[in-house]
Amino acid sequence: MPAQEVLSTPTAAGEGTNVVLQAPLPVAVETTNGASNLLSNILSSNPYFTAGFGLMGLGVAAAGARSLVVRGSGLIYRQMLVDLEIPSKDKSYVWFLDWMARESVALQPTAENTRGMYGTFLKLRNLYTSSHHLSVQTSYKQHDNGSVTTNFTLVPGPGKHVLRYRNAFIQVNRERSARLMDLTSGTPFETITLTTLYRDREVFRTLLQEANSMAMKMQEGKTVVYMSWGPEWRPFGQPRRKRVLESVILDNGVSERILEDVKDFLGSSKWYNDRGIPYRRGYLLYGPPGSGKSSFIQALAGELDYNICILNLSEQNLTDDRLNHLMNHIPERSILLLEDVDAAFNKREQSDESGFKLSGVTFSGLLNALDGVASSEERLIFMTTNHPENLDPALVRPGRVDVRELIDNASPDQIKKMFLRFYEGADKTSDLFVEAVQKLGTPISTAQLQGLFVYNKKAPEKALEMVPFLKS
Repeated sequence: MPAQEVLSTPTAAGEGTNVVLQAPLPVAVETTNGASNLLSNILSSNPYFTAGFGLMGLGVAAAGARSLVVRGSGLIYRQMLVDLEIPSKDKSYVWFLDWMARESVALQPTAENTRGMYGTFLKLRNLYTSSHHLSVQTSYKQHDNGSVTTNFTLVPGPGKHVLRYRNAFIQVNRERSARLMDLTSGTPFETITLTTLYRDREVFRTLLQEANSMAMKMQEGKTVVYMSWGPEWRPFGQPRRKRVLESVILDNGVSERILEDVKDFLGSSKWYNDRGIPYRRGYLLYGPPGSGKSSFIQALAGELDYNICILNLSEQNLTDDRLNHLMNHIPERSILLLEDVDAAFNKREQSDESGFKLSGVTFSGLLNALDGVASSEERLIFMTTNHPENLDPALVRPGRVDVRELIDNASPDQIKKMFLRFYEGADKTSDLFVEAVQKLGTPISTAQLQGLFVYNKKAPEKALEMVPFLKS
């Protein structure tokens, strides 16, 4: 009960009136303050509770700081760095790897050049040479005597590397896809990402131009042979040294006629366009094996400064769509070569129920690729065959084959010219050699003659003695 106090107040009647006064209870106030103090004492004296609030605060602060760092680093990356991505399907991918291989060899630090500031520069420029992730590039060089030298060059493998180029630091990240695969080669797709400061972004253009110039320089004076690789053309082996046209000796007038016709075609683009004629030309070289058909095409490409794209119609997994795509995306200044066209099709009948060696190309697909609505323009195509009688007339009609030339076995004139080319000044022996070959009474190919001359490089008399062996 609340505390009460009774006061007696006198009145006029002489009687007192009792007045009850009720005062606030200090006890209740003390009780409330005590509970608050008790809770405060419990919270302040409990180390687990205090540590929990502290950890929560630290977590919130750390999350906020991390978010600021991520946003800040992203902002700095976008404002200060720039990336260049080079996929493995792009031509510059091979150029860049070759460029890096050359740089690692040309600027490899040695005991003599690693002293002082220059040595420091070399080490900085070749940081990637000390990487623990390396890949090997193997190259071959064929010498004039036929021997082959093999060179191995180590280039950065998958992973991150750093190099310095023109006073700019560049991070190289080479990645291989774990999911995407090239179905034609069975190898994973790769991507090279170059990262540098935004202010040095122009160094990418300079680097790629230098890599391209180096690749073009390697091909100067040489013929590049391309082979189909999936849906694209890729160089096959190293560029070949250009073959001199005079080194392939055909019968009188054959080489000159083909060369003159090709040059006339290459200079008649406007004439074709003005008359609405498709600007393409087809040639068929036919004759026995070893007569020099492929050798002449290689020499012709060297004479015109062209490359060669070899398309094998008997290739497995080659379809009509892929054939049309390849023929419409031939590299510039290239001759398209279809060798042994009779092997895949014989009078509109494929040589097997599923095509020659499981080839998916149909005869109609080949005809459409040659001169259909979707066929390419500005095309120079050569076909070769050993059996022209097996070719369907629809394949060799004008518009698909415009020029036909027989490349036959060696004639007496060819035999003499080949003999004098190998043995200069041996005029008397050449006449005896031609007479001896004619007495055999059997056709002799230029490949057989060349084999005999190579075997007797400096002995024309021995070559004459070995003529009977040509018949066997």
